[in-house]
Amino acid sequence: MNVKIPGWTDGKTAVIQNGKSKIVRSESYNYDFNSVTGFFARWGKTRDDDPQIAPESEILDIEVSTICKGPGGKLCKFCYKANTPNGKNMSFETFKIIVDKMKYSQEDKRIGITQLAIGADAQCESNPDIWKMMEYSRKCHIIPNITIADISDETADKLSSLAGAVAVSRYDDKNLCYDSVKKLTDLGMDQVNIHAMISQESLEQVKETILDYHTDPRLTKMKAIVLLSLKQQGRGVGFKPLTQSQFKELVDLAIENNVQVGFDSCGAHSFINAIKDHPNYDMLVQQAEPCESTLFSSYINVEGKFFPCSFVEDTPGWEDGIDVVAAESFESVWNDERTIQFRNKLHSCGRNCPVFTVNGVKV
Repeated sequence: MNVKIPGWTDGKTAVIQNGKSKIVRSESYNYDFNSVTGFFARWGKTRDDDPQIAPESEILDIEVSTICKGPGGKLCKFCYKANTPNGKNMSFETFKIIVDKMKYSQEDKRIGITQLAIGADAQCESNPDIWKMMEYSRKCHIIPNITIADISDETADKLSSLAGAVAVSRYDDKNLCYDSVKKLTDLGMDQVNIHAMISQESLEQVKETILDYHTDPRLTKMKAIVLLSLKQQGRGVGFKPLTQSQFKELVDLAIENNVQVGFDSCGAHSFINAIKDHPNYDMLVQQAEPCESTLFSSYINVEGKFFPCSFVEDTPGWEDGIDVVAAESFESVWNDERTIQFRNKLHSCGRNCPVFTVNGVKV
């Protein structure tokens, strides 16, 4: 195979990576990633071919702290991690070992991850090494993204210079969320979203957030509202998932009010069902990516252990993860028997969640 782009090639795969983009070319797996805008396009043998699995993880969800006092000093009522102020931090040394095993490597002919999503605390203050971690990610041409809820001006300034995208979680006090959004967008960030967990209990609050999108001046320069499907884990066990009709109600509300809205991959099937009669269905469905755990993404917890995703931790079969720090390579983790078993089960479920009931759907 003759691939005429700069970078390494082993005759089967070729990769180029720089400060602005990453390009991967092979016979059946290709992608273009713009590290400035976040644009990502993946295809197989042809542009119409959709690969069902990546040879390596494309993105990493990594937990660097379980220490959290909650937004405004109040613990989140539905935190699926059930974090408290008595948690622990990942060390920079552990973080570096993990990133070094998953970053692009010309010497090892490793494609490497494009982005990582950092799991920290509401204020982004618990782990003193977090800025060092983000700086190292940038040094490795990996874009660090993060979710916060209630940040200071100083933290906003640091995030604006290091993070690719920042999600601000919406809780009961919307001012904590909206003020944090404004701090970030005022500093020039254009990849700022609101994360809103959807459930029976939060339905009206989410509707309020959608309607505030065009009316609250603090949200003028934000990008989108991302709706996160409830997983009954941690402190979220007592919450109830939306029905499909309620999910569609939110989608319709966003479309009718011209609100940019997105969803986590857990809600992709619900979104597809909600827009099945929409005149732009063919275009909209292209933007829906169902569950990608062990197919295109990975999760590593504060202990440095791999799980298919952050919600699967401590579920049957995944009471303990795979030690990434002790592993010879991440390839051995990606191709571990337990990883493959989960991957096969996910495929057999049509990429519906095989663990939780999501928006009323249990496989």
